Order: sequence, then C-alpha cells, then structure tokens
Amino acid sequence: MTVLITGGAGYIGSTIASALTDQGIEPVILDNLITGRREFTTGRHFYEGDVADGALIDRIFSEHPIDAAVHCAALVVVPESVADPVRYYRENVSKTVEFTAHLIRNNCRRLAFSSSVSVYAGDTTEVTEGSRISPSSPYAQTKAIVETFLRDVARTGALTAVALRYANPIGSDPKLRTGLQIDAPTHILGRLISAAEGDGQFTITGTGWPTRDGSGLRDYIHIWDLAQAHVSLLQRFDSVPTEEGYNVLNLSTGHGTTVREMALAFQAATKRTLDVTEAATRPGDVAGFCADNTRAMQALEWAPKLTISDAINDAMAWRPRRAQMLRTRD
Repeated sequence: MTVLITGGAGYIGSTIASALTDQGIEPVILDNLITGRREFTTGRHFYEGDVADGALIDRIFSEHPIDAAVHCAALVVVPESVADPVRYYRENVSKTVEFTAHLIRNNCRRLAFSSSVSVYAGDTTEVTEGSRISPSSPYAQTKAIVETFLRDVARTGALTAVALRYANPIGSDPKLRTGLQIDAPTHILGRLISAAEGDGQFTITGTGWPTRDGSGLRDYIHIWDLAQAHVSLLQRFDSVPTEEGYNVLNLSTGHGTTVREMALAFQAATKRTLDVTEAATRPGDVAGFCADNTRAMQALEWAPKLTISDAINDAMAWRPRRAQMLRTRD
C-alpha cells in the first residue's frame, strides 16, 4: 500500500509516516515546508509544493500507485486565525476543495481528513461525535466547513472520507525520528517543560471549573497512539462503517487530563519539583472537555495504549534530539 500524506513534514504527518513505514506501508510526502521540516522527510518520497497544485498532484500519481490520502496540511494557530481569517479560509478550506478535486480526478477514492475536537461547542465537559458543533475560532470553523464539504462529496460516491477529530497530541515518535518542531510549545506540557528548564514556576490559571479538581480539562493523547489510529484506518479503510461514504471519529483518550493532574504527572515523570501556583482565570479560558473515543475504538479496532507519563518522557527525550536534528530555523 502507498499513502499520500499532505503536511507529511510536520509534527503529526511525519509521525504518521513513521508509523506507516513500520507496518510496511509506503508514505509519499507532500509539504510546502511553511511549518514542516525537510529533515523529517529524509529517506522518504518527498514533493515540495502546494496541495492545490494540480500539475504536481498529477505528477505524484503518475510516479506512485497511491491507494489513499491522509490530509494533514493546514494552518493551525488559533490566535493567528483570529487575526487573519482570510488566510485560514484560503489555506484550509479553498485549497482542500482543490486538493479533493485533484484526488478524484486521479481516481483516489479514500481520504482521511485531519479534523479537530475544537469543532465542538464548549458547553459540556464530555463530547461524542454527535455533540453540538459550534467552533469558537476561524481555525476550528475551517475544520467544520471542510467536514461538511467532504460529507457532501462522499454522498455523490466520488470518494469515501473519514474525518478524524484529533484531541491534543503530545509527546514524540518513541524512536525519536520526529517530534515537535518548535522549541517552546504553548500547550500545558510545553509550559511545564519551559518552567522546568527556566525558573521552575508554573501557574494554574483558573481553579473553579466544573472538573475533577477545579482546574481546566484537556484531552491529551500521545502522538504515537494518534498515528497508530491512522495505520488502523488505512489497513481496513474499505470495511470501516460509513453513512453514504462518510464517517467521523474522535481520536482521543476518552478521559482527559486536568491541568493539575498534568503538573503532578510531569513532576513524577521527570523527578523535578516545580513551584506550582494558582491564579485567576484569564479572558477566553474555558473549562475544556474530553472526547468519547468509543466509536473509533470499535471502527478501527484500536485503542490508545500510551500514558501521559509516556508522552512526557518522550517529549523530554526529544528535546536534545531536536537540537541535534533541527539546526536551522525554529
């Protein structure tokens, strides 16, 4: 099997490529390298370019027997999407429409789309695939719009599409082939690492939320478990249940981790003591939620196996490897 991965030089796409390779599935990478890293494509079939470039897509299909596509390419920074929605709608929506047309023209009938749990409304701490959709940012809105588009295309019989709503991936490829490209990620684990490598101070903002311990709830999943779900999907794509050629699955742990739990897990895993303090909720903060993964576990015969501690340890192991591998820009 040969699989085209757009955004395959990025954090998620490159990890999926490694997981596929380990199972004897050949990845073909398409990435414009705006955020992806050329270093992550070493030893792989790689094409530098845009997903909307029809001539390039045609060339890829002429040179490789593509069986399916995984569409990871997207802009993903929420504040940036608020500041420049035109760019986000162009890159994430318009170019996905063009890319899908190119796939259909080349008779590629299987598409896995990287969506996000951010499409859900933030009015509950537990969501399923049937929960209310109410994106809170232009970025999340682009994911919801593309889902609607793919559902409509699938109804025509032109292709089968599965939208995978990702929770928050953390950690790295356990073999340290790839990991987060950026040096100082802004998610909670990134802030904990920065605190441990800096002044040792970590602040929990907001402790009165309706969660297990009052701190915010986030659904973190090890990036390798996320990648394994893609392997499972691609291995059984034609037998995964769909409705009129379309399905949506939450890729998550199903239970979530609070900020306080993450801080405790980090200190236990790293044997480092942090000065953990509490502060008032910031404007824009939400309680957060976790996503039920029952449908994905059943459809893909998959389950997340790695723990938060595993993700922390792999993220920490990636730090020196990143400095060694990525010697140019952040």
